[in-house]
Amino acid sequence: MDKGTTIAVDLGKRAFSVYWVDAQTGEIGAKAMTRAKLEEFMRTREPSRVVLEAGGSAHYWGRWLVGQGHEVWLIAPQHVRPFVRTNKTDGGDARAIWEAANRPEVKWVAIKSEASQAVLGLHRVRRQLMDMRRMQSNQLKALLYEFGIVAPAKVSAAKLDEWVAVGRVPELLASSLREQIERIGRLKGEELELTRRIERHNASDALAMRLMQAPGIGTLTASALSAELGEGAGSYANGRQYAACKGIAPRLSGTGGKTRPGAISKRGDPYVRTLLIHGARSVINHQRRAKRLSPWLKALLERRPMNVAVVALANKMARTAWALAAHGRSYQENYGAQAA
Repeated sequence: MDKGTTIAVDLGKRAFSVYWVDAQTGEIGAKAMTRAKLEEFMRTREPSRVVLEAGGSAHYWGRWLVGQGHEVWLIAPQHVRPFVRTNKTDGGDARAIWEAANRPEVKWVAIKSEASQAVLGLHRVRRQLMDMRRMQSNQLKALLYEFGIVAPAKVSAAKLDEWVAVGRVPELLASSLREQIERIGRLKGEELELTRRIERHNASDALAMRLMQAPGIGTLTASALSAELGEGAGSYANGRQYAACKGIAPRLSGTGGKTRPGAISKRGDPYVRTLLIHGARSVINHQRRAKRLSPWLKALLERRPMNVAVVALANKMARTAWALAAHGRSYQENYGAQAA
């Protein structure tokens, strides 16, 4: 097996499937391996081109295989799916990865470093804490509603304690509700602590600090974009491609030579897309209150609905973030007008 051989690996927790075609003889190889056998197999091979499907543990294996001297490429799952034949099995998936990897139009995913994955891990933990707090809060309000207490959307823990304490809720349930109120407070505190950790990390991240100069990109958005684009900006040909990868570009549909744009595709990571859209909405609302809408936004809002304008601005923010990361620039307001 020489450097021209492509090895496709279908990853798992304990079971792995490997598929390759020898570049010199054309011999087809397919094996199912344990984790230990895969490590031994890759250590004993000459440097080869190894292709993995981007998913759970793919970035770890990509870094490990690079350390063994292999050339590693990650491929997006949507490019693999069309090549799965008949039944879906681990061996069939490995063969589909190999087939997809040999297509010229395939899009590759950059391998993330441990530092980038750690930052994105903080975001995932914080997001889960937010979801847990929201679930606990909604359940608490629903239980209070069963006893005639209608809680507003925003209510303090002290007010909730007061309602439970005055005897409007049976004591059998009241003690559990007090514990739930305390649990919601702890979740909020843990969420704020994670936000502070992200802020402290941003202070030492040059790209995150540059991204925060752009309107609509705050602490969380800058941190997530920096973790994605710090090493991965080169995976995208331009800012439009990055915005399309985030799912904030129209889905195209056409036949007979006519192509029509539809709703946004919602491809890629919903977390980053949500941050960009919330940031864009805050920019529009702020400029409206200050009566300082930019000419581009003003013209857009005159002919398109609010939500369409929000997504269009989020798309522009994503392209701006890519340009700042790819070219190492700092944000300049009205850069296009100045260049003209």
